[in-house]
Amino acid sequence: MNGTFNESFVGSIDQGTTSSRFLIFNERCEVVASHQLEFTQIYPQPGWHEHDPLEIVESVEKCIDGAIATFQAKGHSINAIKSIGITNQRETTVVWNKETGEPLYNAIVWTDTRTQALVRKLKEREGHEKLQSLSGLPLSTYPSAGKLLWLIENIPRVRDAYENGTLAFGTIDAWLIYKLNGATERDVFVTDPSNASRTLFMNIHTLQYDPVLLSFFHLDQTKVHLPTIVHSSDPKRFGSLSSTLLTGTPITGCLGDQSAALVGQKGFSAGQAKNTYGTGCFLLYNVGPSPVISTHGLLTTIAFDFQGQVSYALEGSIAVGGSSVKFLKDNFNFINESEEISALAETVEDNGGCVFVTAFSGLFAPYWIDDARGTIFGITTYTKRGHVARATLEATCFQTKAILQAMEKDSGKKLRELAVDGGMCNSDLAMQTQADLISIPVNRPAMRETTALGAAIAAGLAVGVWSSLKDVETLNADGRTTFNPAMTKDKADGMFALWEKAVNMTRGWTN
Repeated sequence: MNGTFNESFVGSIDQGTTSSRFLIFNERCEVVASHQLEFTQIYPQPGWHEHDPLEIVESVEKCIDGAIATFQAKGHSINAIKSIGITNQRETTVVWNKETGEPLYNAIVWTDTRTQALVRKLKEREGHEKLQSLSGLPLSTYPSAGKLLWLIENIPRVRDAYENGTLAFGTIDAWLIYKLNGATERDVFVTDPSNASRTLFMNIHTLQYDPVLLSFFHLDQTKVHLPTIVHSSDPKRFGSLSSTLLTGTPITGCLGDQSAALVGQKGFSAGQAKNTYGTGCFLLYNVGPSPVISTHGLLTTIAFDFQGQVSYALEGSIAVGGSSVKFLKDNFNFINESEEISALAETVEDNGGCVFVTAFSGLFAPYWIDDARGTIFGITTYTKRGHVARATLEATCFQTKAILQAMEKDSGKKLRELAVDGGMCNSDLAMQTQADLISIPVNRPAMRETTALGAAIAAGLAVGVWSSLKDVETLNADGRTTFNPAMTKDKADGMFALWEKAVNMTRGWTN
């Protein structure tokens, strides 16, 4: 169907861990065109995970042109696309030469654990206990800070650039914005608070880089260039595309993927929460205009900064979510496609006594056990592939329950309902299991492109496609599915106690 005469559209770059996508939304927050490309996953050593920064940019540009071809085939005009938003995998670290725009090493991905020994040394430094109150993050292999230090210490080209004062550091959003603007041609070098809050360099209270944090990491700000932190929604600061079929279209919104998903789920107010079941699994709970520093293993992050309206969130990050299903497919050949996991799990009535702690990269929130590794407990001669499949789905649900318990302790409030999105939420079995284990309803939207939608909302707000968050609250909200708990709380608690026992047994494996 062709658009109406003056209809406006917003593009959204969704640069994820395993693929890049470009989606085009109309004013009703509906997807009218999209294109997706997977890109190379590089694993040079156990625990190492890298991406080619130039391949990421190339994949994004191809996705833009691919989606535009579909968009035009439907009778729409490129001129109707008013702006573009960007959402991205967070913490993934890119370094390049500020004078040439050339990457100095592969991007080190957020899941990478090569900094484990470095992080242990940092925990012996004076002042490490103050980091979380300033940045919202604990010291771990997860944030960008350790990745940058490792690069400076171990890669001669990076160390030389640092010593020469030509080293540029950025997360994926900053790298993309820089390259999509033509790199050195315009030198647009910015990030937003939702991404900057994942580096361990930004003060969570001031939304600016903190000299105490930078000093702790022994970083000389005259030798490393950091992107300027700007609002998540801004009509000017992100520049515009210098290539593709959308050359000249302004970039006006930027949000880290999990913040974008919260916005896309319309979680604009304190007390609303969402859980995204992607490569990893990320639960964000909006706590309003003031940060809450966790004392129960959670992170404090920026939900969004829309022209001075700042919302904070408590976050529980699970390193392995959908990637555990991909593991069963690629490494064990249990299934041919990830979508088949539910059917395999439904060939058995329960997990048959199996508990799978999917700690491939250690355990993130609320445990923060860097030296745990993936372990399956309870295998007997009775164990079938279906039991392992069910235990794999349950692993993410158990970790979500642990995060929700921590959030209740930090916020003093019990969540009434959990909004969900991401690939694994397509499994009715997984979502019913989640509702059973957390003993509250799980709410799944019909339109599940919430991460890309969040970036589109940020971009559209900046150019007047929507005048306020109230404008988008009720859009595209039909067709939700609610999964109500069907298991007794005693049984759910008993299963969770066995999970916690298994978690404790994985400690110290890599020592």
